Amino acid sequence: MSIRKFAVAGATGRLGRHVVDVLAERGHQVVPMSRATGVDVITGDGLAEALTGVDIIIDVASWHASEQHAATEFFRTSARNLHEAGQKAGVAQITVASVIGIDKATAGFGVAKKVHEELHLSERLPVRILRAAQFHEFVGQFLDWRQGDVAHVPAWPSQLVAARTVAKALVDLATDPDAPVRPVPGTPIPEIAGPRKENLAEAAKLLGARRNIKVVGVDNPNLPDAEYAAGGGLLPGPHAKLAGPTFQEWLDTRP
Repeated sequence: MSIRKFAVAGATGRLGRHVVDVLAERGHQVVPMSRATGVDVITGDGLAEALTGVDIIIDVASWHASEQHAATEFFRTSARNLHEAGQKAGVAQITVASVIGIDKATAGFGVAKKVHEELHLSERLPVRILRAAQFHEFVGQFLDWRQGDVAHVPAWPSQLVAARTVAKALVDLATDPDAPVRPVPGTPIPEIAGPRKENLAEAAKLLGARRNIKVVGVDNPNLPDAEYAAGGGLLPGPHAKLAGPTFQEWLDTRP
């Protein structure tokens, strides 16, 4: 395995910190990029310096809310800045984390993420994309967003996956010498998902029991593309790579 220098955009986030760890464990040089490390992919502050000598960027920077316009502006600006600064620095390619099912999104964060993919693919540097299922870690957000003593969680099917599992798959894709540097027309974009079909509400109940929070499954939540998600829109395609742990297995390792 050849040792390379990577820059990770969104390095201190839910997925980014795992990407940094996996790269370091495999012996690569890693430049963590986030506002906490003095690099801002939106303003561009510190970006040129951070990309000096970098071979590959892994872009896992994300917006913190589902409001479509704000998320779209974040992704549009970050993608443009990464390509512009990356090209000047001689970066060879960018690997981007995306979300399973966003190609059919019609509202909210899903549309913003779909735009993010399109922007990356229309920009200057070669791009590889990996779409992931909802993270195990995502389930806890529904409990944090509750109002009062009860958390109402969508009863959506998903093949929940651990963030660290996604990080490993991203690094595998970024370093695969045989992977195409742009999606091949007619070939599905690579996907990573958990080992089995689960349900967000049922997973939340397992976590809620640990936190003494009552969880109620909701069939028709007032969320963007709820009908599409409820019908299996978040589930991976037949070409997806499946990898554990399951949500219960992952939860059993939590303190």
